Amino acid sequence: MESIKEKMPMIIVAIIAIAILGGAVYFFEYYEAVYYTRIDNAKLEKVSSSDEMKYQYTLDSYDEKGNKKELSFKASRELKQDAYLLLEVRSIGVHTWKEIQYEELPDSVKIHYEE
Repeated sequence: MESIKEKMPMIIVAIIAIAILGGAVYFFEYYEAVYYTRIDNAKLEKVSSSDEMKYQYTLDSYDEKGNKKELSFKASRELKQDAYLLLEVRSIGVHTWKEIQYEELPDSVKIHYEE
């Protein structure tokens, strides 16, 4: 019968493996990407919701390389027409958004919104 001292290296390896696996799952589940979009209130939808997020936008958005993706996100109010937003996206969808200026857009995104 092995003593606890003899099993200790195996226990440590198992703990490290679990920690690495957990970290990988967390990283891929909650990995954040950044996208940019411009508000088009013609694509605003009022949603019936019990929480304060009563509006939903579904807009074409672009990553830092200019790749297009249609993203949906909610807001508590109608946003300013033609405002530019930076969207932080996780695997579960848009996590947060904030308004930015046109000058803050990457050049690969500006070409889609040239003023």
